[in-house]
Formats: sequence, C-alpha cells, structure tokens
Amino acid sequence: MKKKKSDLTNREIDVLRETARGKSNEAIGETLCITKSTVKAHLTHTYKKLGVKNRTEAAMKARDKGIIPHQDSEQP
Repeated sequence: MKKKKSDLTNREIDVLRETARGKSNEAIGETLCITKSTVKAHLTHTYKKLGVKNRTEAAMKARDKGIIPHQDSEQP
C-alpha cells in the first residue's frame, strides 16, 4: 500500500511532538539523539505535508488531526 503524501513518518511525529511541547530545535535534537539540522529537515517536511508555515501551525494542526494528543502540548 502506497503512503499518502500527507502521512508523516514516525520520526517526523516524534519531532512534532517535541515541538508541540515548546522545545527548541537544539533540545529536540538532544532528546531524540539527532542533529539540529536533522530536526530542521524533519520540520520542513512536516510543514509541507501538513500544509502549514510554522511550528505553531504544525502543532495545532497535528492536535486537530489527532496526530499528537492534546496533552503533548504545553499550555500556559
């Protein structure tokens, strides 16, 4: 079965989850044991797949679509 273009990889979801928690790219890289450049690449792919322009929109859309649970986001 072919993946839809909008489907996120497991790693993209991991990065998105950490992004929704308010972590910086550097902190996400440390948490997931990947480089900051790799985090940026995953976010770029995620933005395209979700049709958004920034990390806030990506986190909101991911929650709305059920990709990440609401509790994975830091709420003030």
